[in-house]
Amino acid sequence: MSKFHFIYDKNKKSQKIKKKLAKKFRDFSPQKSSVIIVFGGDGFMLKNIKKYYKFNKPFYGVNCGSYGFLMNNSNINFLEQKILKSKKTIINSLSVNCSYGNGLKKHLIAINEISIFRQSKQTASLNISVGKKQIIKNLIGDGVLVSTPAGSTAYNLSVNGPILSLNSGKLAITPISPFRPRRWKGKVISNKSIVNIKNLNSRKRPIAAVADNIELRNVRSLSIKRDRKINIKLLFDNNRSLVKRIKSEIKRQKSSKR
Repeated sequence: MSKFHFIYDKNKKSQKIKKKLAKKFRDFSPQKSSVIIVFGGDGFMLKNIKKYYKFNKPFYGVNCGSYGFLMNNSNINFLEQKILKSKKTIINSLSVNCSYGNGLKKHLIAINEISIFRQSKQTASLNISVGKKQIIKNLIGDGVLVSTPAGSTAYNLSVNGPILSLNSGKLAITPISPFRPRRWKGKVISNKSIVNIKNLNSRKRPIAAVADNIELRNVRSLSIKRDRKINIKLLFDNNRSLVKRIKSEIKRQKSSKR
């Protein structure tokens, strides 16, 4: 018999489901469970993946939010059977080392993307390199983001970044409202690369970095790479495959450009 750990968002839809399932299933601890089931939206899912990924359990999401790209539909009939028949998709996160404030350092993980924003009325002034190669000497604009394939259909797509196939082995570097160079569209790079981003004027042009749902302010520099040690297992119903959904978004993007 499967052992489930249930996590519910505080919204009405999640709490309504909680009342129904509490009567049917025992709630095991994350350590003793075979699957962690999350009821909420994509943001709530990302928050809990970060919290519980160290237990190395698969996550099954039930959409109680809006879009629910990482989630399955909200029909909880035959929930156990659906989970047993679901297919596993493995995604990787980004490992981000940040230098911020007055000599402070912090390590973050980002499942969708790491976003760098200006945090004042002044535009950001950023130097971007990939490995030892400088790709942008001085990007002036609202900021830049580095996206994983899983996150390429989220914020990255909304700022006109490319959609990456889940097995592409790529990362996307996408500018946010670039002023100079105005027509720079970003760059797709190997996920084996290390991206280094430096704030060229920390005092006059402060920037913030956001890793999914965690923010650091007054960031001076970042080193970003794929985290090969973290393999996040997501479970999807046959008709909700993450691979299929990304392919569908790629088709839509191509159609919109015709």
